[in-house]
Amino acid sequence: MNQFLSIDDVPDPAGLVKEALVIKTDPFAFSHLGKNKTLGLVFLNPSLRTRMSTQRAAQNLGMDVMVLNVDKDGWQLEFEDGAIMNGASQEHIKEAAAVISQYCDIIGIRTFPSLQDREADYNEKILRSFARNATVPVISLESATLHPLQSLADWLTIEEHKTKDMPKVVLTWAPHPKALPQSVPNSFVQWIRKAPVEFVITHPEGYELNSRFTAGVTIEYDQNKALAGADFVYAKNWSSYNEYGKILSQDSSWMVTEEKMALTNQGSFMHCLPVRRNVIVTDQVLDGPNSLIINEAGNRVYAAQAVLKSILENGASGSN
Repeated sequence: MNQFLSIDDVPDPAGLVKEALVIKTDPFAFSHLGKNKTLGLVFLNPSLRTRMSTQRAAQNLGMDVMVLNVDKDGWQLEFEDGAIMNGASQEHIKEAAAVISQYCDIIGIRTFPSLQDREADYNEKILRSFARNATVPVISLESATLHPLQSLADWLTIEEHKTKDMPKVVLTWAPHPKALPQSVPNSFVQWIRKAPVEFVITHPEGYELNSRFTAGVTIEYDQNKALAGADFVYAKNWSSYNEYGKILSQDSSWMVTEEKMALTNQGSFMHCLPVRRNVIVTDQVLDGPNSLIINEAGNRVYAAQAVLKSILENGASGSN
């Protein structure tokens, strides 16, 4: 790989999952690859797991890490070509990305959607502008519409804990008090539909994701029916795609409970975190023996490490 913006940059997704599993058995085996290399992490939005897991992954590979919180430490960025910069923005992405490339061998960037302009968000203007103007490989730490590092860790977690060749995996919408991006569910669908699983998506009517991701995937509007016999239940809230960014329902009956999990095949519970307890899912499920949320978060290190290893092996050395 020479960048990691989505699954489309990965020639063999299943092979990358296997590579992450191998790395997990000996995280420091490839520490020579990152010697004298620097990873720059650029955050336009908050992060806990992505920040710390990617830092740890880079350190396991022998890399130095620099972190920039643009909203606190940097100048406000301009992304429009030909902009007359007489307003709030002090630095253009053309200079910012090019300058950061002078200091780093790989750059990770994290940004969120506006949830106001669907076309702008789905065109990934910020991520694409950064990648276009950088002169080193760029990895997505989450973008307006996708979170590939999370989904790679999710697949890794399923592969690690499955007890049969073709487990049933259910992605279920769950209520939330705020309008949230579609990035995690979009990515989860992209990756898991390529995995050897039976895959079902369940959500209230009106919460259909972009058909570009879900075409051909089973969608079931009855949550109980979808959960029947599931081996893995992945809960996540997202706002509407068709009525973009809107909350259409806060129906608490969609919360994942012990009663819902009893419909499954002793299914494991998954969530990307952070999670709203007793809104998305009850304490009893989160703290129960079938909860994989901490394992899943731990696997973020090995997912990121597999991506960084692949890019380093491809010759990341200060220029694309």
